[in-house]
Amino acid sequence: MTLPDDSAHLDPLNPDPTSVALAWRGITKRFGDKPAVADLSLDIPHGSFYGIVGPNGAGKTTAITIATGLLRPDTGATWVCGADVWGGGALEAKRSYGLLADGLPTFDRLSASEYLEFLGRLRGMDPETIAERAHGLLDALDLTDAGEKLIVDYSAGMTKKILLAGALLHRPQILILDEPFEAVDPVSGRVIRSILNAFVRGGGTVVMSSHVMELVESICDHVALIAGGRVVASGTVDDVRGAGSLGDAFIDLVGGGELDEGTLGWLGSTPSADGTGAAGDAGDAR
Repeated sequence: MTLPDDSAHLDPLNPDPTSVALAWRGITKRFGDKPAVADLSLDIPHGSFYGIVGPNGAGKTTAITIATGLLRPDTGATWVCGADVWGGGALEAKRSYGLLADGLPTFDRLSASEYLEFLGRLRGMDPETIAERAHGLLDALDLTDAGEKLIVDYSAGMTKKILLAGALLHRPQILILDEPFEAVDPVSGRVIRSILNAFVRGGGTVVMSSHVMELVESICDHVALIAGGRVVASGTVDDVRGAGSLGDAFIDLVGGGELDEGTLGWLGSTPSADGTGAAGDAGDAR
């Protein structure tokens, strides 16, 4: 991986990490000999729609699980809405955020209605508010007809939507979403965009991880590019992408993206009945 040069845009870190919506400082985490995140530091401003992007294995999910108190870092600290997650403020932090975590187990032997009621009661919400918000969320996310179906029987896209509903139920200050659009159909995707945009307009903060540069570029106002467990660029989308696309900026920073045509040259030959390709057949015939 190529480290960013002086031309890469990196937003300066706030000297007071409690004054931003979410902050990482000097986070490292290794799994065996493999570093998942390496001295990662980043600020998420209040009221932003912030995308964290990078290839699979870049460290996005690890950074999010550390920030939300689900995975202890080897070194460093994180703050969510001013609460020091690993310095005694984990409970306060968890009250302030809603989380959609990719791949974590959920209470899938409940129906959607039961799941939302369970989460609401855990957070001390009154039954009337739970019922009203659950009805609205299930209707908006087109889950009303599946409201009594067990989550274990949901498709991947439906599961994403009920997890998002659970993250929104208590109207948190910050939404932390790991790959929220993965496996979601285009119609539901548009609805989710509208919901998240309304949340930000109302003063909330959205942090969304993704490996799809084009998605982040189209929906977010701020972005951090992560590779090899490090932030290689951060700031507004316009600042980071410059004159090109976000994908171009990422490739310029970390390299790659080019195919040696000789490696898979056989794909460019005309298919034959036995699968050897026209070029191979011609050579055999001679």
